[in-house]
Amino acid sequence: MSDLPPVPIQRTSAGWRLPGIANLHSHAFQRAMAGLAEVQTDPADSFWTWRETMYRMAARFDPDTLRAVATQLYVEMLEAGYTAVCEFHYVHHAPDGRPYAPVSAMADALIEAAETTGIRLTLLPVLYMTGGFDGRPLGPRQQRFGHDIDGYLRLFTDLHARQGAGLRVGCALHSLRAVPRDAMAAVLAALPPQARVHLHIAEQTAEVEDCIALRGARPVAWLLDHAPVDARWTLVHATHLDADEIAGIARSGATVALCPTTEANLGDGLFPLRAYLDAGGAWGIGSDSHISVSPVEELRWLEYGQRLAGRRRNVAVGSASPSVGATLLAGVAASASAATGFAQRDDAVVLDADAPLLAGATPADVADRWLFAGNRPLVREVEVAGNRLVVDGRHRLHAQAAQGHADAMRRLLAL
Repeated sequence: MSDLPPVPIQRTSAGWRLPGIANLHSHAFQRAMAGLAEVQTDPADSFWTWRETMYRMAARFDPDTLRAVATQLYVEMLEAGYTAVCEFHYVHHAPDGRPYAPVSAMADALIEAAETTGIRLTLLPVLYMTGGFDGRPLGPRQQRFGHDIDGYLRLFTDLHARQGAGLRVGCALHSLRAVPRDAMAAVLAALPPQARVHLHIAEQTAEVEDCIALRGARPVAWLLDHAPVDARWTLVHATHLDADEIAGIARSGATVALCPTTEANLGDGLFPLRAYLDAGGAWGIGSDSHISVSPVEELRWLEYGQRLAGRRRNVAVGSASPSVGATLLAGVAASASAATGFAQRDDAVVLDADAPLLAGATPADVADRWLFAGNRPLVREVEVAGNRLVVDGRHRLHAQAAQGHADAMRRLLAL
């Protein structure tokens, strides 16, 4: 494993100061269904049956409800220590597939939520064209996700022109099953040279099997052979890899966005973390479906999943440090800029040094204590670009966002 520079941890008068954390994968609207998909609908419940619940919830959103849910979500992210988020945005149109006026109305809602809360936003409008590797058309419930190439590039160009200090715009290819090979090539050729590219890949074994059957290769192997994958790319999940694919991603410089709480909730499987670390691969975390909005929980369960699978302890460590917490924080810090497009300078999380869980803490053990010593929230302050947005554990819009979210949820659940 290539060793990464440790994150700076400093004791200040306010508390223990660490760098802010980037959330590399988010579907904001799915926060509204957190806890609502935990009732068995099939004896073989899986990602594919969960998706039915997701489609029903997605069909209820409009720009106003999306803005309210995203505002609450981004407040929660900031209070948890996330200072940047990559929003993988595919709910583009009205439920019947007709474009809003303007066509960017749903994306605008996300931009406004980020601007209101102060979180850095990497907006990733999604290209979603087909319902499977066989090229089948989108189903009725997928119509609001879809674009042709020209329509997608018009949306991307409009949004990209609006980049600013707190907004980056990249490209998301939903998945290999949803983007035909020629369409992928055409879109990639039209992107600005530094545009970030994110892609769901190899999340489910069924996806791997279909890709082998219809494209003659495993998903990641196919992608590495047919696309210019480099450090601008983020591969989301990449759960099911063979040894050649692990080595190939690491060589490419791409980042893998791991979402342990969502991957566990959906029964996806476990990423081969130890082998990937040994190959020197870049990785980060995302909260994805937002059944949890906590970098602590993502990082804790990333490590715990490996412990359960291997029946050993302290898996995610490097030769430079035996500390799991320090190694995990170094990993997310090292990948943040490549995945988000932000340097995240002057972003900071300040932990409550007076909390019992941090009694007697030192710079050498703060990371481990934060990530592995219980469930009391320890974030006292959060700064983005030097602006203090969270004080005494609360965002300045905590109450206002919660009220707007409650109103939106009443509308969503009444439909």
